Amino acid sequence: MLERYFIRPATIERIRTSWIGALIERYVVWLTEQGYAPRCVLIRVPLLMRFGEFAQESGATIWEELPKYVDPFVNSWLNKRGKDRSKDVSTKVAVRTICGPIHQLLRLIIPGYSGGGRSRKLTDPFMVQAQGFFTYLRSERGLRETTIIQYSHYLCCFEAYLRNINLNSLSELSPAVLSAFITTQCSQVGKRSIQWLCNVLKVFLRYLHRESLIGRDLSLHIESPRRYKHSQIPRSISWDEVRRMLKTVDRRSRVGKRDFVILLLLVTYGLRAREVAALTLDDIDWRRDRLRIPERKSGHSTAYPLLPIIGEAILDYLQNSRPKTSERALFFRAIAPYTPLTYVAVSLRAKHYLRKADIDIQRPGSHTLRHTCVQRLIDAQMSFKTIGDYVGHRSPDATKVYAKVSIETLREVAMGDGEVVV
Repeated sequence: MLERYFIRPATIERIRTSWIGALIERYVVWLTEQGYAPRCVLIRVPLLMRFGEFAQESGATIWEELPKYVDPFVNSWLNKRGKDRSKDVSTKVAVRTICGPIHQLLRLIIPGYSGGGRSRKLTDPFMVQAQGFFTYLRSERGLRETTIIQYSHYLCCFEAYLRNINLNSLSELSPAVLSAFITTQCSQVGKRSIQWLCNVLKVFLRYLHRESLIGRDLSLHIESPRRYKHSQIPRSISWDEVRRMLKTVDRRSRVGKRDFVILLLLVTYGLRAREVAALTLDDIDWRRDRLRIPERKSGHSTAYPLLPIIGEAILDYLQNSRPKTSERALFFRAIAPYTPLTYVAVSLRAKHYLRKADIDIQRPGSHTLRHTCVQRLIDAQMSFKTIGDYVGHRSPDATKVYAKVSIETLREVAMGDGEVVV
């Protein structure tokens, strides 16, 4: 495989005779299988060679010892260039560039190695003092993993706050401590997040009291902020702004072909980011011109007519942009490693194009386009039941929020002289 990237026989021989030469060649094979560009191989192999030489000079004799030489190698590299690792932003980028290939190699060759990269699983907080809480959430309350991640996030914030005020035992909790924590969070997040936080704390405190970890039920001292039903206006955009956004997509590029399909699905069918990310090739029925959305949030599946413009965009993406892979997922990363696109990435792509089109909207993202789809159906005077079924609303109340304001009527009032308002 090395002959595919290196021309000189002396270079190939030097790599293979290195004490980690077999590891590097195995890594090159893996990079090729994952679809990495040749320039990535040409940049990473010399770096790994230098790392191997450094580790050997520092006393490494077996592969399993390599992880402990990563940080010393990085520090040595920085010291030779006279850079302060903690201050220079460009230096931090360089450190990530150096560490990335090394950690990737070590994860490939050492079973169980988890160094480097971002952890995709949040560490459960309060594991020492309330180690059974997350088991309780899964087993007794039956919560989804996505909801449990929310619990973990808010309780991590609570744990960090208690650590900052030197409160080491949950038995020392008091209404004053809880009030101070919630007040601190109010200055950092919105009302909806505070409501979430209060609900999480209530469940956590009830569990602590049930397990006799605290002497009284402190959840009774937490009052969530009031959020009135239908108090917010849906964050939709006009159809002219949708056209402006779609024009910013470079449909000649691989990324543009993929993103154009994603945006069309979001704004035409009002799909959620999770539903778009979960689409597979099997969900497209080309013979009947149908698009199937299985396992929606409301608990049912939906079949949409596959509109010509969307069908043509999907076909263009499949033929000219989607990576050649045996996996059935529809959307993939545009660069190696070619893994299926996550729902977070889908929402971020929508946010990217909304900002690129200079559309001023609060909290831009995939849900902006979902709101736009629903608002357009409302303006077409379709019934709430039909709209709710179309976009997969769990409850009619989720649809009725759009009825409190007529966007087009308000625009006419705003553009007129204001003398006649019916």
